[in-house]
Amino acid sequence: MRFRSWSKKARLISGVCVVAGIAAAVASYFLFFSKESVEPGPYADNPKCADVISRAPETVLSKHRDDVTGEGVASWGDGSVVLRCGVTPLRPTTNLCVDVNSVDWVLDEKRANKDGVQVLTTYGRTPAVEITVEGDGPKAGDALVDVNRAVRSIPQKSKCLSLSDTL
Repeated sequence: MRFRSWSKKARLISGVCVVAGIAAAVASYFLFFSKESVEPGPYADNPKCADVISRAPETVLSKHRDDVTGEGVASWGDGSVVLRCGVTPLRPTTNLCVDVNSVDWVLDEKRANKDGVQVLTTYGRTPAVEITVEGDGPKAGDALVDVNRAVRSIPQKSKCLSLSDTL
């Protein structure tokens, strides 16, 4: 039995089709399946979270907003900054609390000391909002300034107290 060899033109067309098929598969993956998934907070279905996410800026720490899935979540810079609305509100704590433009944020000091990841959660707002900042570069405080306008849409019901406030 003899097989007929392909002409140069047929091999070229066949090669172009294979390359085009691979390119189409890769493009489809990035267009339809590459969304990052962020685990939502337990109260992410609160309507105030939808408002926070709709007001969230397009850039944080000069990083562009990612396309993510998950209710009440936003992300920037390929997940280096993540905002989750609807996390469990904090109870009174001795962790560092800072007021950034009328929004109180509490730093998870244990996590920051353990692995350098800065996790801050709003204090006195329900639902609570959490922001996680990973990697080198600007500190989380700069990210808080960027997202505060969105977070201020949740009314503040209590505030952080200093030691002098309690004496």
